[in-house]
Amino acid sequence: MATTHFDYLIVGGGMVADTAARGIREIDTAGSIGILSDDVDEPYTRPALSKKLWTDDEFPWEKVPLGTAADTGADIRLRTRATAVRPEAHEVDADGRTFTYGKLLLATGGHPVPLPIEDRSNGERALTFRTAADYRRLRALSTEVDRIAVVGGGYIGSELAAALVQNGVDTVLIHTGAVLGDAVFPPALAERFEALFREAGVEIVAGSKVVGGTADATGVRLALENGDVVRADAVVSGLGIEIATDLADAAGLRVEDGTVVDAQLRTSADDVWAAGDIASYPDRILGRRRVEHVDNANEMGRAVGRNLAGAAEPYTHTPYYYSAVFGIRYEAVGTLDSSLETVEDWIDTDRGVIYYLDADRVVGVLLWNVEDARDAARAVLAEADTLTRDALVGRIR
Repeated sequence: MATTHFDYLIVGGGMVADTAARGIREIDTAGSIGILSDDVDEPYTRPALSKKLWTDDEFPWEKVPLGTAADTGADIRLRTRATAVRPEAHEVDADGRTFTYGKLLLATGGHPVPLPIEDRSNGERALTFRTAADYRRLRALSTEVDRIAVVGGGYIGSELAAALVQNGVDTVLIHTGAVLGDAVFPPALAERFEALFREAGVEIVAGSKVVGGTADATGVRLALENGDVVRADAVVSGLGIEIATDLADAAGLRVEDGTVVDAQLRTSADDVWAAGDIASYPDRILGRRRVEHVDNANEMGRAVGRNLAGAAEPYTHTPYYYSAVFGIRYEAVGTLDSSLETVEDWIDTDRGVIYYLDADRVVGVLLWNVEDARDAARAVLAEADTLTRDALVGRIR
């Protein structure tokens, strides 16, 4: 088996790989960097796939690639899936080759949750949504067919439904909640959120999950748990991801709801780090957690890259996450769970801050159309043990 050596080897070709390579270069300008990616495209800005590419005419495809190889000199091996990691030997197997490394980063991300249907269209009418290739196929479908079903009412599902309907597609959104967003937002805000979609023309099918169905060249038939059937010309899954920790687990690394890392993002094996969606890390404000959002990918990627190159710095950033649909933008830090108590502080009818409390302690902050307040939200969470409910109102403006 042929062997190739890199001073720094990154398994995974997403945004973490890009920022990690850049972090390495901040300290080590000469060490060799290898990136093993099972994607068909070099690293790109993933959020654009469900946001700006659909809604912003000034954001063309040319802005999507991140230019990782050109900027860092990384050797990116596309269509290359790692199949085994041997930390003691400092080896990774991938597609019939063995790669040796000085330092290894696992940034394997996740795989989109597929629909439980029989796909006779070979992916032409039934899509998952994670990669740039998925975006290109869905974009083509949006001009080829009349009606597309989106399954899932979370971040990706809601963004895709908004994107499709704003591009003239007859769109039906299927989700399991009673109201769109009711797992995250307080009841009144969830009603307002769903109304945005209905007013834009999205058909909402709520309260039941897809349990079966078929897809073929003529369209899709989706069988719901409640016995109903939804028909469309195509369907896309927006059901989130299953994190890809199989390599870490098989390599004997500590895995507990993600690959467990310390404050410097080191795993339980020497010379092996992990970052991004798969990393369970000790957040300095919120405690151990795992975050599947772009801010974490960018900040953690840079931090882990620097540490691969010897910086030995703790990761101190508490990430935020965001979504943007129909002209509204919401951002959040911490835990958003509608089953928690909330304190709502509306600045006006369109802008407000919602605090999520667990046993009277703030654990999450939602910023609804409130700009430049993420640091203020982090400060609230850092001071949560000393803040009363009354002290929250008016705290962030």
